[in-house]
Amino acid sequence: MSAMAVVYEVEDPVTAHADGTAAGGGEVTVVRVHAAPVAPGMPGVPGPRTFCGRDTFAMQAAPRQPAGRPGPSWYDADYADRVCPACDDAVGSD
Repeated sequence: MSAMAVVYEVEDPVTAHADGTAAGGGEVTVVRVHAAPVAPGMPGVPGPRTFCGRDTFAMQAAPRQPAGRPGPSWYDADYADRVCPACDDAVGSD
């Protein structure tokens, strides 16, 4: 598989900041975790569509690696219950 990026589908993408906070200062609520191929020539930048076909425009790029918790999964373990099943199948995760 080619390089991929992890993106978060958030509850209110209009108020989401790149640092994971909302406009009001609170945390952004992650609704679903997706994987997408990276944009050509731009490592770590998600392409226009996830592996399941969703548009990445309003999604938030995830940190490259969960801080302090590296592991075998392509997603942050804190969001295991929100992983898109179609993206997980496409990535081939255990």
